[in-house]
Amino acid sequence: MNYSDKVLDHFMNPRNVGELEDPDGVGQVGNINCGDIMRMTIKVVDNRISAIRFKTFGCGAAIAVSSMVTEMVTGKTLEESVTVNRDDVAKALDGLPEKKLHCSNLGTDALKAAINDYWRRAGHPEKIVRLEDEHLEHQAKEENSACCGSNERGCRQSSDGGAAERAGE
Repeated sequence: MNYSDKVLDHFMNPRNVGELEDPDGVGQVGNINCGDIMRMTIKVVDNRISAIRFKTFGCGAAIAVSSMVTEMVTGKTLEESVTVNRDDVAKALDGLPEKKLHCSNLGTDALKAAINDYWRRAGHPEKIVRLEDEHLEHQAKEENSACCGSNERGCRQSSDGGAAERAGE
């Protein structure tokens, strides 16, 4: 797989890694079965993202996407931030391999989930936005949520979107 210099830079030198203390919003998406989990924490001042941090368990593309998303939205209003989509992130990274485009969904959805959490806490549920891949929002009860349609790291999603059979079951 060929990665752009920007993807490699954000993977090797990720920005805004970690978790904020007392965040105003927390978003976590992904599925451990596929190997990619993204968690973003935000601080909001005057309706703008004043600080953002991420923790990502996943491949290099997932880490690069998380890093780029944090750079793209720092200082933006919440309304501007929720308009950032996977194509914007892929373009900012000078492209992603087709097989890794799901990582850009995870990055923007982790951001949107954090903003949605902020809006819930602030008493503005009417502002909540849909995630690009709603089934990815992390829920502890959900064991077999499909995320990427690949067989990477034990993903149980078949290429046709159905549940793949696992050996021994």
